[in-house]
Amino acid sequence: MSKKMEGSLLLRNGRLLDPESGRDGRFDILVEEGRICRVAPRLEGPADRVIDLSGLWIMPGAIDLHVHLREPGFEYKETILTGARAAAAGGFTSIACMANTSPVNDNAAVTRFILEQAAAAPVKVLPIAAISREMRGETLVEMGDLVAAGAAAFSDDGRTVPNSKLLRHAMEYAALFDRRLFCHCQDNALFADGVVHEGLLAAAHGLAGIPSLAEEIDIARTIMLAEYLGLPVHICHLSTRGGVELVRAAKERGVAVTAEVTPHHLFLDERAVADLDYAGEIVEGFRPEPRRYNTNTKMSPPLRSAEDVEAVRQGLAAGVIDAVATDHAPHEATEKAVEYDLAPFGVVGLETALGLVLRLVAEGLLSPLRMAGVLSLEPARILGLADRGRVVEGAAADFTVIDPEREWVVDPESFRSRSRNTPFAGWRLPGRAVKTIVDGRVVFE
Repeated sequence: MSKKMEGSLLLRNGRLLDPESGRDGRFDILVEEGRICRVAPRLEGPADRVIDLSGLWIMPGAIDLHVHLREPGFEYKETILTGARAAAAGGFTSIACMANTSPVNDNAAVTRFILEQAAAAPVKVLPIAAISREMRGETLVEMGDLVAAGAAAFSDDGRTVPNSKLLRHAMEYAALFDRRLFCHCQDNALFADGVVHEGLLAAAHGLAGIPSLAEEIDIARTIMLAEYLGLPVHICHLSTRGGVELVRAAKERGVAVTAEVTPHHLFLDERAVADLDYAGEIVEGFRPEPRRYNTNTKMSPPLRSAEDVEAVRQGLAAGVIDAVATDHAPHEATEKAVEYDLAPFGVVGLETALGLVLRLVAEGLLSPLRMAGVLSLEPARILGLADRGRVVEGAAADFTVIDPEREWVVDPESFRSRSRNTPFAGWRLPGRAVKTIVDGRVVFE
């Protein structure tokens, strides 16, 4: 993203949360030419702009590992620019966008197009290219060409790669270019025509179920390949207790596996499908009709059992799960306004994720430092972004500034995203981003 660099910027009196160094206290930060120049408890001297952050938290810029920006091909749902604006409003300074566009991002021309469109975006956009041509799982993409064009990682997200030999070769070739595979783990035959978690709700309401096993079998296969090859791999949107245990055991054996979880899998279980207000979270004025299916609860993987929700929460707190990623998947309203079976999978999340993770802090599940880790440091490490995710001299001046006391209610009509398909409409959240800074420039406040 080519932007004119701002002059010097002095950020004063904020509570700095830097998970890499472990610093948690009041610091001043001096920024010059888009880079962090100095960090100290008190800095004196002139600056072109001084911002007082008293009472606010400041952390390395949040990075979303997993978004769908829909451009090219589905601009009526989202564009690179509208998605980037939503990201900035949500406190994200970098977003990694998946390849399931039309045409698929499986060649250098599409990658270059995405980056050209992103030149006008307020945040950094990192294209994730497909693993296989047209995401069919049959032929590898030209990884070298895609890396040269700017691909940050590789994924057939939305689908799994069923051919284990192809997946093996993809891991090997990606490693040659110091890139990682992001794996959407599902056994296609077990997933079949399922629309909700295979459990009591599916049985009671006659909806086709998706068993946890469909996810866990493919997680196991992916981990086994990574272990055999001695190569890293990343597991997308972990949602089951069994998946958490597979990742935990793999890490204990020294396998280079990382995993992410979405906010919706941390807060909602299968009961939301039939009663979105089952936990009494939704404020007056946003409450849907009782026991009416809401297609904004349809996503892949599906909302799981309450036991699965607790398992992924504990996995995140313990470090088994490395990062929180939104899987931001915008859909136009009429696409979701159909029978549950016919609705597309996916929900938006860029503008609600930070508030939901701050709620985990308020609940005591995560410390503020751990929050900064799962939203910034760990995503930067997974993507190999050496100058992001930490507050150190010479690093990029990307920051998320948070007011932890600013309570707010999620109103989809206020979203910067082009789509409104959130299951969290009407939720009261305990804090939010009040400034987003990219390369020393305030891009949202």
